[in-house]
Amino acid sequence: MTKPLEGKLALVTGASKGIGAASAVALAEAGAHVVLTGRDVRALEAVEDRIHETGGQSTIAPVDLAESDGIARLASAIAGRWDKLDILVISAAYLPTLTPVTQIDGKQLSQAMTINVLATQALLANFDPLLKRADAGRVIGLTSSVGETPRAYWSAYGSTKAAFDNLLDSYAQEVEKISGVRVSIIDPGATRTAMRAKAYPGEDPQTVKPPEAVGERLVELLVNDFATRHRERIES
Repeated sequence: MTKPLEGKLALVTGASKGIGAASAVALAEAGAHVVLTGRDVRALEAVEDRIHETGGQSTIAPVDLAESDGIARLASAIAGRWDKLDILVISAAYLPTLTPVTQIDGKQLSQAMTINVLATQALLANFDPLLKRADAGRVIGLTSSVGETPRAYWSAYGSTKAAFDNLLDSYAQEVEKISGVRVSIIDPGATRTAMRAKAYPGEDPQTVKPPEAVGERLVELLVNDFATRHRERIES
């Protein structure tokens, strides 16, 4: 069985469940050593068990992205063990309650800004040196269509995803001519996750694709490579 990502080190945020977990498993199956990060240690251990059962390699690194120095400590720990980072998948996200703009809960909006925007900037800032040390550092950020196209009741989430996209695209332009780092922004589309169920409680989950489909597509993109600033929506 071929391992096209063998020898690569990948970091996946939000790896404890949903698309993050599926992406981590898919990367490991393709040969990458995957660093799993998230808040739920038991859930991370379950993902690691899945990886190890198929002969993959992973390391658990529990981190709360909302902690002011959590990402810096994570970067320091990874740099102390490895000399580069080949792949960064930013999957962690927080979805506030869907509500009119006039009724947005301030605490939920602050949490969304922290996880979806501030943590993204901190990830790029802290892992930029390790990404640049790789022969071909790759960053994949998972976004949402509501970041590009505003939708009623989705503003608290959509506004943070618009900022998320802006940060990633700006970073891509800044490093394009001075390094081998490339950035892709991927909209996973309708996917069977707990976040999706929260937003669409009446939807039959069997009518949308499983998160494994997204993980498989991310591996395809990394194996076949992509032009920096590549954007794509993953359909069924």
